[in-house]
Amino acid sequence: MSIEEKEQSIIDEFAIYDDWMDKYEYIIELGKDLPLIDESKKTDDRLIKGCQSRVWLDAEKKSGKMHYSADSDAIITKGIIALLIRVLNEEDPKDIAKAELNFIKEIGLQEHLSPTRSNGLVSMVKQMKMNALKQVS
Repeated sequence: MSIEEKEQSIIDEFAIYDDWMDKYEYIIELGKDLPLIDESKKTDDRLIKGCQSRVWLDAEKKSGKMHYSADSDAIITKGIIALLIRVLNEEDPKDIAKAELNFIKEIGLQEHLSPTRSNGLVSMVKQMKMNALKQVS
């Protein structure tokens, strides 16, 4: 499944919900399925700068694809990073680096977050893309 197909799947899932309280609940549920970062990797160098809450992100390239794991001390943030990982995990670093991630706008995520959470979302995307760019050969 391509990045765009994964994005469309998320857009379709969010279309089911009419109200943002239901969408927040869904985001929280998604956080429960997050591929968790190993406790030993919850280090300062893996903390995403610019997030209101603490978010650790680990990235490695295996067999030519990026693999992400993460954790956060905030349930909404955990769900947001889970959404990003769902879209970008097991993708080619070049594809991640150029991904538009239109689903964020399509589902209205950024506009329904507080300014500090919205900044955190931008920081998460930036960090995931930077990790992928480092692996482009």
